[in-house]
Amino acid sequence: MKLRLGYNITIAAICMLAVMDAAAQKSEFNPVTTGVTSLSIAPDARGASMGDLGAATDPDANSQFWNPSKYAFAYSKAGVSLSYTPWLRKLVNDIFLANVAGYWKLGSQDNQALSASLRYFSLGEVNTGGGPNGIGGQSINPYELSFDIGYSRKLSDKFSMGVVFRYIYSDLGFPESDAEAPMVGASAFSADISGYYTTYPVIGRNECQWSWGWDISNIGTKVSYDHGNNPAFLPTNLRLGTTFMFPLADYHNLAFSLDANKLLVPTRPRQVDYDMTTPEGQGEYEQALQDWKDMSPITGIFKSFSDAPGGFKEELKEITWSLGAEYSYNDQFFLRAGYFYQNEMKGDIQYFGIGAGFSLNIVKLDASYMLATAQTSPLDQTLRFTLTFDMDGLRDIFGKRR
Repeated sequence: MKLRLGYNITIAAICMLAVMDAAAQKSEFNPVTTGVTSLSIAPDARGASMGDLGAATDPDANSQFWNPSKYAFAYSKAGVSLSYTPWLRKLVNDIFLANVAGYWKLGSQDNQALSASLRYFSLGEVNTGGGPNGIGGQSINPYELSFDIGYSRKLSDKFSMGVVFRYIYSDLGFPESDAEAPMVGASAFSADISGYYTTYPVIGRNECQWSWGWDISNIGTKVSYDHGNNPAFLPTNLRLGTTFMFPLADYHNLAFSLDANKLLVPTRPRQVDYDMTTPEGQGEYEQALQDWKDMSPITGIFKSFSDAPGGFKEELKEITWSLGAEYSYNDQFFLRAGYFYQNEMKGDIQYFGIGAGFSLNIVKLDASYMLATAQTSPLDQTLRFTLTFDMDGLRDIFGKRR
């Protein structure tokens, strides 16, 4: 991808192409804006195929993104996954997200686990401009990455909690000319806290599984590419979800899941909400904007529940919904489907997800495919692939060889 851009680029300049449809032309269009928005992209094929959900699904190697407290209930001693997502393929061909995640259960009782993940989001090759036709410009490769470490523990036979600490680096800003200071990326630190509850009710003669989960992610510092003049909030997110699994027959299981998400980020003031034709209105807007810039991330979390211009009705529109289902046969073959909904006023991202998976003793391969309901959405036909290695399976094989 080669683009000519001015003084600074941000991830929003690329990702907002995904929602620049007819809704963007409406005055009521008011999405919540954040920095490092790549942190919100689902990394794995399983969660994506069910409409971007995973707060209460069965634990797997990618639970670090959805709900790290699930690792304490993982069936295997350890696991590692590799995921790859070509991003915005209908627009460009060199933007992608790569993710590595894994966990290791500690102790003989298997009631606690350490986990970690590394994600890398590349925006491909960007031409910074220069003279006419791009002559004299420079090519750069902007990217964002994060690395995190987590710990989860069972607090009872049915409930666990987890924490994650994350380092974030966003290398997106660059100088307008060679005479200016060298390009400096933006760093940030954040933390997650989560909980997971699961129980096994008996309905009829069948033992089912009912799970609940919650995760507050990316509670941390702001990011800025211009020495703090224009800081951006991290995509702090509250995720709530539930999953109900019941057996259809021997070796056949079906699970239904529902997730709700809300960004815990204050709404940036807009000029359209003020009378910019008068000095008083202009002053009110400038003061509101400065207050937004000066607001601390913790204050912003509490402010995010009551600061929408449209009141509580608009706050409810900030919630995104994911509904998905997963069919499994003998824990070896999987079919999945789901739907993601975001209100048109807050971004208008809506799509179906479908996917499948196949598991052996050692390795599991998952794939997902996105079908956007808006014909103009560049997120249409997005593919994800995830390869997961079960460390217990590897240990059994190598143990038999010995």
